[in-house]
Amino acid sequence: MSSLALLIIYISVGAVLGIALGQIKYKGVGLGIGGVLFSGILVGHIANAYFGFNLHNDAGSVTAEENILHFLQEFGLMLFVYAIGIQVGPSFFAALRGNGLKLLTLAVSLIVLGCCVALTLFFTGIVTPDAMVGMYSGAITNTPALSAGSLMVSDIANVLASQGKDPIALGFNVANVPKAYAVAYPFGVCAILITIILIRVVFKVSVEAAGNDYRDSKSAGFDAPISSNVKVESSEFIGKTINDIPGIIDGTVICSRIKRDGELSVPTREMVLQQGDLIHLVGGAKYVAKAAMAIGTETKDVLTTHGTTISVRHLIITNNNVMGRTLGELELDKKHNLVISRVFRSGIQFMPTPDLRLALGDELNVIGTMEDIRKAGKIVGNSSATMNHVPMIPIFLGLFLGMLLGSIPIPLPGVPAPMKLGVIGGTLVVAILLARFGDAWTKNKLHWRLPQPALAAFKEIGITLFLTIVGIRAGANGFWDELTNGMGLHWMAWATLISIIPMLIIGFIGYKVFKVNYLVLSGVLAGACTDPPALAYANGMYKDAEASSIGYATVYPFVMFLRILSPQIMLIIVSSFI
Repeated sequence: MSSLALLIIYISVGAVLGIALGQIKYKGVGLGIGGVLFSGILVGHIANAYFGFNLHNDAGSVTAEENILHFLQEFGLMLFVYAIGIQVGPSFFAALRGNGLKLLTLAVSLIVLGCCVALTLFFTGIVTPDAMVGMYSGAITNTPALSAGSLMVSDIANVLASQGKDPIALGFNVANVPKAYAVAYPFGVCAILITIILIRVVFKVSVEAAGNDYRDSKSAGFDAPISSNVKVESSEFIGKTINDIPGIIDGTVICSRIKRDGELSVPTREMVLQQGDLIHLVGGAKYVAKAAMAIGTETKDVLTTHGTTISVRHLIITNNNVMGRTLGELELDKKHNLVISRVFRSGIQFMPTPDLRLALGDELNVIGTMEDIRKAGKIVGNSSATMNHVPMIPIFLGLFLGMLLGSIPIPLPGVPAPMKLGVIGGTLVVAILLARFGDAWTKNKLHWRLPQPALAAFKEIGITLFLTIVGIRAGANGFWDELTNGMGLHWMAWATLISIIPMLIIGFIGYKVFKVNYLVLSGVLAGACTDPPALAYANGMYKDAEASSIGYATVYPFVMFLRILSPQIMLIIVSSFI
């Protein structure tokens, strides 16, 4: 059997076993995707011990199998990081405003503390630089940090070798990085869970109360659209037009249906109100209440479109010529006698103001006749096939630009190897920028949004490939011997300090000093370590996972960027003392 076929078998077996291992949970907690790392180690060890699978030949040079695995490992991580960047890019810059700054301060402080603990272990002579970045990456459960650290250790080792120095003797053995990562990883997951549990126990936190507090704070800051049926009774408004209803002109209230003499129709703003008209109002709660009080009284009568010529449909923005234009410019209400009552974007509904600029995937909730709705659908696109289509040119263009950006060297005085974003950091930065500004930069000729199934597939395939191959390479390079006869247990013991000390300090400060909601803080701690298993645990504490997910998503993209840079910064500091 060819070596390529064997590699595919090893990767497939490791992935299948690891995914199955990750699905095993105890009280809702499991390894998740981290399971493939350990199954990969097992597969790599067995292949090396019993089937002669070697990644280095007798002369010490790497084999063709090692080169193939290295490529697949990095490409898998690029896919994962690109999908993450595209997903969080639109909300990344918004997260830097308001309450997000407080959450980001906590996350950045956690990173700084973790680096300080890791550097302390090096400067006290406890660990070598290669083990330091491996332990650090595993303690924070961050795979891109592992990749960035491994790359810089390799670059520094090559520079030292070219200077006639022994890089391994100086602590720059790239093979030690994934081994230290693997032994530290479980403690990284446990540290987050221990911190979340300890905060709840020490401060006697009620999860139910935290959930209610979050819900109240959210409703206080965001007036989501509601609907109400109102009977026209006020003499002041009888004979006036719908445009005269409070809130209609400024767009805070919309009248989407009117029932007169038992017949339902779509109103125009110029329609004159009559005694006993039933109208359907949509808008923020306080605006709808104000309008209802002015024109009559709210009623429980239902203005259903069933059995009438009026229909309610969602139209999806997929036409390139519509994207970037405002709702007012489309004039769907005037040209097609339609009322747009809501706009849905990324699961959030809000009022359709005339100045709202439309983006790919926006959904318009429209009311009108089916004929008018069909005509409007042709204008906006309304193509489900477009939404399910995966645009391949933007993907590979994004990966290409990410590779270029990540390859730019940043020389620093006194440092053996230049600092780089690396292909992973470059890909992440490019993906975030393209997701946020790419449509405008390309004048809507290219669209960078990926359908949800494609995003999920990219992330799952990418991270599974990466972690499985990291495990296989570690297992084939003597991980088991290192654990039982070498430095493995030593690394494991000290890695707990990198995991638990920063987590406890920041967790307690976040809750007690910064007064962050407990559920949001749990998400922040998981996001600061980019740890999906910890997020799954935080999401499972309360019936609504929104609070913890918001905390996770707010800090995730910025933290991911810093996690990629932090091992390189630590190695720059270390190398200045060599």
